[in-house]
Amino acid sequence: MGVYESRGQIAKAIKDLNAKWHDVKMDWNDARSEAIEKDFLERLEINARTAGSAMDQMAILLTKIKNDCR
Repeated sequence: MGVYESRGQIAKAIKDLNAKWHDVKMDWNDARSEAIEKDFLERLEINARTAGSAMDQMAILLTKIKNDCR
């Protein structure tokens, strides 16, 4: 599996998690659920975006390395 495929899997997992969280929030919307969203889910999404950017840069570097070795 390549870098872009892995990045896509992470993005899909975050999207699926957000959809499920939205469903949960329909029935559970109190201070604790807001704390979970703020302390865990928002940070997770930020970290996933950061990882995605790093993975994009890794893919570029890997392509350059492959081309340089030919």
